Amino acid sequence: MARVKSSPVTRARRKKVLKQAKGYFGSKSLLFKTAKEQVMHSLRYAYIDRRRIKRDYRKLWIKRINAGCRMCEISYSQFMHGLKLANVDINRKMLSELAINDFETFKGLTETAKKALAK
Repeated sequence: MARVKSSPVTRARRKKVLKQAKGYFGSKSLLFKTAKEQVMHSLRYAYIDRRRIKRDYRKLWIKRINAGCRMCEISYSQFMHGLKLANVDINRKMLSELAINDFETFKGLTETAKKALAK
């Protein structure tokens, strides 16, 4: 049976990793072993942060809605509960946009929530 040489495959794999590591500090962009470690860590950080971004935005939206609610003299939790009772299905992203850009509409929603809570 013929001997199989793997140098083209190995070289391609190493070049791929070093290309991904381009721009890293020091030997992390030059040496295969350290570059591979850093690329693996970087990919893991990227995966984690794609989820963290969603978390951070939700927190931001809640803070903005809460600020708008306080201006209308209702707590965030009461507001959200009132909207649920009134069958108003608006996500937090849109509610925060309303609180910032169209406060009159947001104020109307707070009144709707207060009426639903009173019943």
